[in-house]
Amino acid sequence: MTRRVDTIVLHGVLIAGGLITLFPLFWMLSASFMTSGEATTFPPHFLPHHGTLAQYRELFLRLNIGRAFLSSAIVAIAVTIFSVLFGSMAGYAFAKLRFGGKQRIFGLLLIALVIPPQVGMLPLFLLMKTFGLVNSYWGAIIPSMVTVFGIFLIRQFMLSVPDDLLEAARLDGASEWRIYWTIVLPLARPILATLATFMFMSTWNDFMWPLIILSDQTHYTLPVALANLSGEHVLDVELMMAGSVVTVLPVLLLFIALQRFYIAGIMQGSVKG
Repeated sequence: MTRRVDTIVLHGVLIAGGLITLFPLFWMLSASFMTSGEATTFPPHFLPHHGTLAQYRELFLRLNIGRAFLSSAIVAIAVTIFSVLFGSMAGYAFAKLRFGGKQRIFGLLLIALVIPPQVGMLPLFLLMKTFGLVNSYWGAIIPSMVTVFGIFLIRQFMLSVPDDLLEAARLDGASEWRIYWTIVLPLARPILATLATFMFMSTWNDFMWPLIILSDQTHYTLPVALANLSGEHVLDVELMMAGSVVTVLPVLLLFIALQRFYIAGIMQGSVKG
């Protein structure tokens, strides 16, 4: 009886916590369908009296937020593809290949994990300026094409791949590239999905670096465009909520679609090594 009561209490607390967490998202979605000024009325109401798509039409037709959406998609997709490709190569090399100074190099990379990213933004901006990449998509993409976190995450998983399997492939005459492409990558799908999800979400939501590197409004990503928009329409709560929905929805759908692989990859990457 006591165990049953404990279970009911536990589930009640978890459900309450989930509802509290989801309520801001629910109100954001609801407010985006309200007419102008409706979200700031008193007493407040949580559902639109007369639902409308006027705020979304305003965003996409007059304010051209679709251009920022496309910019975010280009940067986030490119970063995701490159980071998964290069991160998996480096992770496989550090886990399974033998070369001089491997442990020292990996140790130096791990040191970079404790350095705040803001510290490197000034020299990184000067480097991008030297290469003429300021105010370009490549300037926003290149710094995140490979990350220490991605290398570390995939290396931890690669350590669990049996060495006997790789040696058997080498004895059969397979090259390292073929081993990596046909044996290692299929085995690493959970951790690759984890890294892809993480990189897409972090890049899509990134505000600081695109704000620094992109000076032309035609290249603004969604977070920067939305912040710029809030300065002009600070009192238009419904419009801001519609912009927030447009920003949040893609990463939310991606996480829901890949959450099984994401959780499996995190669990496998955290226990190996």
